[in-house]
Amino acid sequence: MNRTTLALALPLSLGASVVLAQDLPKAPPGTADVRRVAAGTYTVDPDHSQVAFTVNHLGFSTYRGIFGNVRGSMTIDPRAPAKANVVIDIPISGITTTSAKLDEHLKNADFFDAARYPAARFEATSVRPSGKRARISGNLTIKGITRPVVLDAVFVGAGTMMGKRTIGFDATTTIRRSDFGVSYGIPLVPDSVPLQISVAFEKPEG
Repeated sequence: MNRTTLALALPLSLGASVVLAQDLPKAPPGTADVRRVAAGTYTVDPDHSQVAFTVNHLGFSTYRGIFGNVRGSMTIDPRAPAKANVVIDIPISGITTTSAKLDEHLKNADFFDAARYPAARFEATSVRPSGKRARISGNLTIKGITRPVVLDAVFVGAGTMMGKRTIGFDATTTIRRSDFGVSYGIPLVPDSVPLQISVAFEKPEG
């Protein structure tokens, strides 16, 4: 970049920074206040949702990966949270680790067989709320095999952002991958797999 180009670029970049700074809210738009939850049907915000997994790697290290591009919906009425309906679809193609080679291996028939089973799904069957926490029972389907699971969920926050009502939750559970036909590498890589789920739901304001 020559001096003339640099001289032109600097004011533009500084101006953009000022505009961005002016557009930023003074405080986070979401707060952990359940009174801000609005009734309605929400869809998953895939840019701010993920399902993470943790495994012990051959006895040497703790290894993590995530499933992105999560889709789904939630219907909720804050006056009757136990009646909430939640469906989450998890595309296998969205799996990401620190190894591109492992990503491809996880998608093949040794593990998730993405060509035959392109997505996993969780469907809630009951919700037991307790303050900002809830026990969510449901059915998890991986590779066409459905098993019951229970999620320990916590309400993270609610509010309005960019014209959309937004609600966020975190949840955890532990599954046995062999229950879903994902047995490759056991016991070198454990059967028991903790899952950490972070999902943001949104709907147009109004």
